[in-house]
Amino acid sequence: MKKDILLAGVGGQGILSIAAIIGYAAVNEELYIKQSEVHGMSQRGGEVQSHVRISDKPIFSDLIPRKEADIILSMEPMEGLRYTSYLNDGGWFISNQSPFINISNYPDKEEIIKEIKQLQHHILIDADNIAKELSATRSVNMIMLGAAAPLLDLPIEKLEGGIQQIFKSKGANIIQKNIDAFQKGKAYTEKQIATIKT
Repeated sequence: MKKDILLAGVGGQGILSIAAIIGYAAVNEELYIKQSEVHGMSQRGGEVQSHVRISDKPIFSDLIPRKEADIILSMEPMEGLRYTSYLNDGGWFISNQSPFINISNYPDKEEIIKEIKQLQHHILIDADNIAKELSATRSVNMIMLGAAAPLLDLPIEKLEGGIQQIFKSKGANIIQKNIDAFQKGKAYTEKQIATIKT
């Protein structure tokens, strides 16, 4: 088993929480894991990317080589597109379709979506809207983690265990809100994959 996941977004979107939960699940599956992150010029609003590598064999580098990522998971579409050169031929591009417009010359959203749709395997999810429906606007990252979950090859209960661990200091209500958000994202991708296969 080997899975290379590149997480993309901007500061404040919860990229590192996603990485921590995947790491928790991988460790509890007795897998090897390496993780690294790069922060942009500012903590909030600056570019953030994280490389998460999990395997049943030792991993020697914490950085994913180009053309070897199995999944690009992006909290917003433009940031994900920066890294498509890392995606392998059978890899999946999973992105929130809501842009985080933090620059004056942010590209046209429709052009970005059009470019994403040209990728062979992609999932676009309106995570911001789902979060509003759940009254959980701070759980967009958990919706996105859920959207990637069917493709991570990690047990769902271990990922949910990671959510419980990360949010344990926030109380049972917050844990449940985040698990509900995770489940919504997971259900969305499962439905999309089923549609592709039929």
